[in-house]
Amino acid sequence: MSKNKSASVFASVVFLKVQEFARRPVTEQARLRAQLDAVVAVTTAELAPASRIVLEASDGIAVVVLADPAGALRLAERAMAAVAAGLPLSIGINHGAVQAMRSDGMVGDGIAVAASVADFTSPSRILISRSFRSALADAAPGSEAALVPAGTFTDSGLRTHELFRPDPHAARRRARRYAALSTGAVAVLLAAGVAGRVSKVGQESFVEGMLAAYRDTAAQGEKYVRSLVQKVKF
Repeated sequence: MSKNKSASVFASVVFLKVQEFARRPVTEQARLRAQLDAVVAVTTAELAPASRIVLEASDGIAVVVLADPAGALRLAERAMAAVAAGLPLSIGINHGAVQAMRSDGMVGDGIAVAASVADFTSPSRILISRSFRSALADAAPGSEAALVPAGTFTDSGLRTHELFRPDPHAARRRARRYAALSTGAVAVLLAAGVAGRVSKVGQESFVEGMLAAYRDTAAQGEKYVRSLVQKVKF
């Protein structure tokens, strides 16, 4: 059997599943399959042909993306836009080991887990494994902040999966938190500077200096206002 397999590699797997595909009439299955093929053709176009492998599944399509977790996530998000066209699609994303077979495509835990994740997903949703989130964090640090917890699920083999979902608002919330922390840090530094000056010159001298500066500023403001009044009179 080893002669028919290549070495295992780690890759991102996007499993696009058509909900309840097997229960649908044959004519509807053919229509949905054609729609899914079109979606995959469009969404994989931005990826280099050598970096992606498209695999047929009984109820959908698995796209194996090599060395580009961010590209795999973009593919999934673009594919989800097809739901608006009436395609009952759910998507599971995983990052794990895959192995090419000379005779029949690819196998591996990376694909199996992606299929399981897609099984947990309701229509119009994307669910993501922890291993994919970690791979995304390694490839594009910070981008994993847009993936928020979606819960822990158990598959038919009693294997548990901690899953995440995309949240477009998460990155903005993260930016606001960083801005608040930066503002707080500046305030602390300013307070530390003031405290240092007070300890150097003494509290009374510091207050007198601040009052003198305030009086100078107020006097300059008053002088400026009086000059404007004089100009208006003329």
